[in-house]
Amino acid sequence: MPGENEILIIGAGPAGLTAAYELAKAGRPSTIVEADAEYVGGIARTARYKGFRFDIGGHRFFSKNNEIEALWREILPDEFIEVNRLSRIYYDGKFFDYPLRPANALRNLGLRRSFMSVMSYLYRRLRPIRPERSFRDWVVNRFGERLYETFFRSYTEKVWGMRCDEISADWAAQRIKGLSLTSAVLSALRIRRPGGGVVKTLIDRFRYPRLGPGRMWERCVELVEERGCRVDMDRTVVRLERDDGGITAAICRDAAGAEHRYPCERVISSMPLRDLVDAMEPAAPDSVVAAAGSLRYRDFLTVALIVKERECLPDNWIYIHEPSVRVGRVQNFRRWSEAMVPDPDMNVLGLEYFCFEGDDLWAMDDEALIALGRDEIVRIGLARHDAIVDGAVVRMPKAYPIYDDGYREAVAVIRNWLRAEVPNIAPAGRNGMHKYNNQDHSMMAALLAARNLLGTDDRDPWNVNTDAEYHEESSEADDTAGRAVPTSATTGR
Repeated sequence: MPGENEILIIGAGPAGLTAAYELAKAGRPSTIVEADAEYVGGIARTARYKGFRFDIGGHRFFSKNNEIEALWREILPDEFIEVNRLSRIYYDGKFFDYPLRPANALRNLGLRRSFMSVMSYLYRRLRPIRPERSFRDWVVNRFGERLYETFFRSYTEKVWGMRCDEISADWAAQRIKGLSLTSAVLSALRIRRPGGGVVKTLIDRFRYPRLGPGRMWERCVELVEERGCRVDMDRTVVRLERDDGGITAAICRDAAGAEHRYPCERVISSMPLRDLVDAMEPAAPDSVVAAAGSLRYRDFLTVALIVKERECLPDNWIYIHEPSVRVGRVQNFRRWSEAMVPDPDMNVLGLEYFCFEGDDLWAMDDEALIALGRDEIVRIGLARHDAIVDGAVVRMPKAYPIYDDGYREAVAVIRNWLRAEVPNIAPAGRNGMHKYNNQDHSMMAALLAARNLLGTDDRDPWNVNTDAEYHEESSEADDTAGRAVPTSATTGR
């Protein structure tokens, strides 16, 4: 029967399955409910279409946390391959190496534009914009207007759906702190600053599961089921019954509309924090409901194009800084792993579109999105029209939690209420904690949540930082431990 285990885990993504795995190894099996009817892994899934495999984005397996590195090897010991990275920026009909290589940039920009870029950079070093309020101000002060237009503006605006002069300078200071013009040039020249570590953005080799990142989580399901766990797919949580001690049962609905009840004593939740509050029964106080309702998300579409051309691109991925098209990034999955493509003469390209649920992109039907992707990939010269033979679409709602001006206070209100009134639930994961986490960050937070439940570790999962490392000095109310995302420049800092 569903609910036969006292521990309920909501979501079979990296956070939920990591928690289930840690608990199962300690002899505490759980029941896991997952809204998707087919895939586990959340945003780290590997989708399949007619034998072709593709990620929802690209997922490099690289972490500064040795415990997470060891866990990856433990779950999937014999299925990793080493991948040489090649990524470039497409702008104005040209490909720029990324990370930056001066000779390539000079050749693509030409002598005149290169000279003007240097002059623009020097001008802003001598006469910086003050006060420095926006993302544009911050980047222009450090790179100049010319390089800002070439390498920053278009892609940033596509990803976040905001103009760069509306995004806070604080975000730029956090997001680009490890990648300055100086660090990029030094990396291109193979010079390391004394005491400088590896900037994740610049690593040129990484590990990757041969059959895609979803294979990690499919294997994890096999392992936890062997240890007595239950994984129920097509189970969307619609109500969370609670009393004075916390959650007593979760009511889930399947695609056919049938409801399923899961009694529980402890809960680890990776469902979106906004939806978690909305599902409470009795309802949370109005102030908590309002806080949850203020949380915002950026959504994501992948248009996978099947291309009858084995070597259409040499890159793993390409950032599309071209403002004349809406696609933001293109993944080339044969370059991630040959095993992602079943036919030796074919390839699969993943075109990534950033959007808001309900906008014009999100509302397009699959055929229209495939036609848009075909038109744009041909227009920018990454594939021939007659080589594109098929396509598929995957929609990923709530892919990126947004850190807007009020999110910190909203998350604090929700956390404080959960701690006081629903003490048997532990949020984990990107959406569960409303943190723009990498996979390793989500996994480390989930490990701590599981160990808190077991009584073997009392460290706060909210204090896991962007490198998936634990920082005791992080304040309890610090919700910026994930990667930074834009906030408005209009309200100051």
